Amino acid sequence: MRIFIGVLFSVLMLWGSDATIEVRKSVDSLPSIAVEDASSDYQDGLSKRFFRVLVGDLNVLSIFNVDRDYATADFEKEDVADLHKEIDYVVRYRLVEDNGVMIVNVKLINNDKVMHTIDYRIKNPRQYVFLVHTIAAEINDFMGADPVDWMKEKVVISRTTGPRVSEILITDYTLSYQFSIKKNGLNIFPKWADKAKKYLYYTALTNGVPELHKYGIYDKSDVLILKSDGMLVCSDVSDDGNRLLLSMAPKGQPDIYEYDVQNRKLKRLTRYSGIDVNAQYLADDKIAFISNRFGYPNVFAKKIGSDAVEQMVYVGKSNSACSAHNNYIVYKARESSNAFSKNTFNLHLISTKTDFIRRLTVTGINEYPLFSRDGGTVLFVKKYKNQSSVGVIRLNQNKNYLFPLTGGDIQSIDW
Repeated sequence: MRIFIGVLFSVLMLWGSDATIEVRKSVDSLPSIAVEDASSDYQDGLSKRFFRVLVGDLNVLSIFNVDRDYATADFEKEDVADLHKEIDYVVRYRLVEDNGVMIVNVKLINNDKVMHTIDYRIKNPRQYVFLVHTIAAEINDFMGADPVDWMKEKVVISRTTGPRVSEILITDYTLSYQFSIKKNGLNIFPKWADKAKKYLYYTALTNGVPELHKYGIYDKSDVLILKSDGMLVCSDVSDDGNRLLLSMAPKGQPDIYEYDVQNRKLKRLTRYSGIDVNAQYLADDKIAFISNRFGYPNVFAKKIGSDAVEQMVYVGKSNSACSAHNNYIVYKARESSNAFSKNTFNLHLISTKTDFIRRLTVTGINEYPLFSRDGGTVLFVKKYKNQSSVGVIRLNQNKNYLFPLTGGDIQSIDW
């Protein structure tokens, strides 16, 4: 089995060296895995919710064929349940309540032998979802697969709940955990302010004027940063958190501005008579952004401080959003021209080093693409048949996953 997995990962690494190349080489089968619940506490339904999230995470790892049947077992036994005798791997977990603290014990079993153990304590059982993601990531690391640390990240979304009404939610990538932090009014375009995710920026509409606020997740602080007529959106934050890229329209048409958080100074980066919006930081002090300077929305790039602008995408006539990671750009492109119904917008991946283009989605409206920090995964929002979902694209594994939102519509997202 280990030899098989080694061959599988070698194949994935070979074609993963250029993410724009989609290789459809099939692998005969992945190792199978099942989950067994050995909990005696938390029988109010939490242990089964724990099961469902863990099964979903193991599926997203994309290195197993996951058995989804619920099964119970004795935690101390080394042999697996009878229905799992033909399964290659079994994850057995036990939830124990200890004076309000939830203790989680996990075993990874192969051929009736314990291969790996995991033990955690969590003070707030309501946040068990993030603990499940951590366990799945640890199993993934034990198997030697590509890192999936992005699974453990908090996600922030803006959800529209009515005309000019929206709320900002802290959630996980599966939307299993949801915690509302801003409810009243129109609060949109949340963007994490720091890597620790203790603060975020968001746009609020106050008396018809857009305002940029900085909100503290833990201290509940809410500080007005800027206000501007027309448009004001934070589209990206520098890695050190000291600079913001803003789309602002104080004089009519929007341009790209950079805000220095330390000295509170604003610098205009583009001066175009049309539309420049949605800038993202690139390597080498460059930015990518959306502009209609050729008569339609497209992806351009420029070095900060230079007037020279470079067109980045030569395919598609309405490329209206993008995300960048090192030499890769994923962008949203319109692929239909329906005058009386919704159009199709798909995501595409390009490299600044090659001419290859890889289409990542095939149906619906796919928008707000975001690279994970390691660049191996793209998070996005999909709208299809009146359903709004968070999508996950595993680039090297060539797999897509969707997690529908119940109630409301996802207005924007940050990871």
